[in-house]
Amino acid sequence: MHLQNFCDFSTSLFSLNKILLVSNTCSTFCSFHATPNIKQKTPFPSICEGIEQCVIDKCPYSSKEKKGGLSNETLKTGSSTPAACALYPCKSTVPPRPSLVNCSPGSFNYNAFFEEQIEKKRSTSTYRVFRQILRDAEHYPFAEDFSTGTRQIINVWCSNDYLGMSRHPMVRESARKAIERFGVGSGGTRNISGNTLLHEALEHELADLHNKEAGLLFTSCFVANEAVLYTLGTLIPGLKIFSDAGNHASIIHGIRTSRAPKFIYPESEITKLDELMTTKSSLDAPKLAACETVHSMNGSIGPIEEFLDVCEKHNALSFVDEVHAVGLYGDRGAGVAEERGCMHRIDAITGTLGKAFASIGGYLVGDRALVDMVRSYAGGLIFTTSLPPPVLAAARTSIAILKSNEGRQLREEQRRRVSIVRRRLQEAGFPAPDLQSHIIPILVGNPDICSSISEKLLSNHQIYLQSINYPTVAKGTERLRLAPSPFHTDEMTDHLVDALVKVWKSHKLPLEH
Repeated sequence: MHLQNFCDFSTSLFSLNKILLVSNTCSTFCSFHATPNIKQKTPFPSICEGIEQCVIDKCPYSSKEKKGGLSNETLKTGSSTPAACALYPCKSTVPPRPSLVNCSPGSFNYNAFFEEQIEKKRSTSTYRVFRQILRDAEHYPFAEDFSTGTRQIINVWCSNDYLGMSRHPMVRESARKAIERFGVGSGGTRNISGNTLLHEALEHELADLHNKEAGLLFTSCFVANEAVLYTLGTLIPGLKIFSDAGNHASIIHGIRTSRAPKFIYPESEITKLDELMTTKSSLDAPKLAACETVHSMNGSIGPIEEFLDVCEKHNALSFVDEVHAVGLYGDRGAGVAEERGCMHRIDAITGTLGKAFASIGGYLVGDRALVDMVRSYAGGLIFTTSLPPPVLAAARTSIAILKSNEGRQLREEQRRRVSIVRRRLQEAGFPAPDLQSHIIPILVGNPDICSSISEKLLSNHQIYLQSINYPTVAKGTERLRLAPSPFHTDEMTDHLVDALVKVWKSHKLPLEH
């Protein structure tokens, strides 16, 4: 069902089951309006003098001085247009603290230490450089790049906004109406004035998506994974945790900080997991196994059914991360487990609102008791400000759309584009393996060359394809990571492959034919 607005609270403010979706004919975001008995002060009676009405006026993307808009010709492949950037470089006028610069003899030189650590990253080609881009909601998958101090229109091939839902008109409208009705922020933690019916409605939506009893929101899925595993690892007495070697840093961090005994098995090698559980734990001892369905950097999909077989055999809790799968797999977009018919067998599922659902935030779904225990003990939930209204509104709208026929059509079109791009790369001789997911890795194997290819594609061909180096991937497995969307065209694909061939050959790398 398509969402035109977010909800109607007029029937019952206390029953999630009576929250209704309403059409866009409503003049307000929600039909419930409170009329205070005490006379209110008029908020913000005037604009403060000396403060610009909108700081976005300084942004080159919306500036009146912006040159060369996104023409039809530009949007075919991307192009470069010189333009001054009003945002960058931004230099601080605050002088450095003397204690960091002029250390007395024998004292620890903090600044020198910081610089030394930065230089270590530079010398090993692992120093991260953040691209300065501005996405264009009207012209997905294009963006404006300011990384070199000039403005150029680029075609983004590495976004995690996999289905382009961040620019869906209904998603944007939901966020806009939420701001108008509820304001920008949530106003507090979930425990202190920051828990709203919007939060509980979205948690209900997520639980329904995964056919679970309860859901719980977090500010990101990094926080969700870390908080859930830390909480389970510290509270369950004697718990032993078994983790896939390919798991995300958030899973690793949550297990590590819990200090629960941990055992790592090779990526997707379920027989090794079975052996570890047999040799390292008894049937009646508490244990938990953690895995991901879609591995985000190599594009593989783990053997989830076999993983669950082993968990059930050894009476272990199953923890499954569906971050790169939600919205993209299954009849309603619940992920790989839904697509393979085993979602009901999983004890704890985590997912994100920040990729296919095109917002931000993370979540846990599972049985009511498990979710409520995490809610009651997880510091990553309790001691942080809750997600704001526009994020909640946009996410719930996006989820509802991706549950519908429109979502199924988007998933089908994305798979078609992924198949075309992979086939074209293979025909050109690139090492792009046949994998089951929507992610296409191109193995390079050298951090300097990998970064250089990415730079050349951007500067010479206006193609943004991020290099992935250590520590995100193991040394010697550096790669380019493609994520084709439903909105990449045949013409864009031609441009991508032709540019890759030129840049690849310029680095004297072989192409297999």
